[in-house]
Amino acid sequence: MNTKAEINSKSCASCRHWDQTTNTNEGSCRRNAPQTVVFQVSSEQTIKTVFPSTKATDWCGEHSLRNS
Repeated sequence: MNTKAEINSKSCASCRHWDQTTNTNEGSCRRNAPQTVVFQVSSEQTIKTVFPSTKATDWCGEHSLRNS
């Protein structure tokens, strides 16, 4: 069983795949390719690709420690 300290040490902030947004506690996970998202405004559709947005304290099972 993981302790809270172990989970925090494996957060997005310490992961090599995480790209922090400037001066914030948020960023994007670059572990996998960006996902396609379809937006519809009125009758017009826009397709865009984005990486998942995460907070520094988020975590997942694919954490890979950032090199210092």
